[in-house]
Amino acid sequence: MSESAIPSKRPNPLRVLQLTDPHLMADPFGELLGIRTRESLDAVIDQVRGEGRVPDLIIASGDIAQDGSQTAYRAFRDRVSVFDCPVIWFAGNHDDVPSMNAVIEETESARRRVLTGGWQFIGLDSSVPGHVHGALSDDELQYLRDCLAECPKTPTLVALHHHPVDVGCDWMAAIGVRNGAELMDLLRRSPQVKIVLWGHIHQVFDRVEGHLRMLASPSTCIQFAPDSSDFAVDQRSPGYRWLELGPDGDVDTWVRRVDHFEMTVELDSDGY
Repeated sequence: MSESAIPSKRPNPLRVLQLTDPHLMADPFGELLGIRTRESLDAVIDQVRGEGRVPDLIIASGDIAQDGSQTAYRAFRDRVSVFDCPVIWFAGNHDDVPSMNAVIEETESARRRVLTGGWQFIGLDSSVPGHVHGALSDDELQYLRDCLAECPKTPTLVALHHHPVDVGCDWMAAIGVRNGAELMDLLRRSPQVKIVLWGHIHQVFDRVEGHLRMLASPSTCIQFAPDSSDFAVDQRSPGYRWLELGPDGDVDTWVRRVDHFEMTVELDSDGY
């Protein structure tokens, strides 16, 4: 389903909410390219709660903090605590893994794998300290292989921060998963994997390849312009993604925007 599609009427689906790239800061009024990131996240959460659709799981797919501060991670933790469901966190390129782990250790958010509703959810750490691009370590890939081997018949969603395939923006080609081809080869050989989900690109992406649905979603703050050769900011509103999953592996998904959120984006920026 596309960004403008109507949600399905599937009876009793497993509902997953993706929130990505909030870029929170220790400063409650911290801005990213003209947007106060806590306020935009608050607007997203308020709209989700107003929909009347309750998530069974939330996937927070990286760049939780812009400044890597524990204060920012606590702010995110407190905001998503309004939902009575597990929340999976993993790091993006702006995150500080030790600071993030200090906030979520010994909580449900530290889980990297969830089995629920007939589905398996696996979160991967594609962050590379000190770099914008991503990569999956040998240990991370082995962890994925082990999870897939344990549940060969269970429909599976694999989530990470960086994009493992080309997304049509030339400037992003160098900042995806450097060994994305290795990851995708593994997933293509794993028919139980139905969805690959990521953040990082601050825009909607939806492509089907064989048994794989490849998805990315808008940020809860600023957006990047699709199909851009150089860094370019988009005027579209903050957003989030819903997924409704059936026990047979069927997938319905759509994106929502918070169009009522007032913002003035720095469109002439050459980076962030």
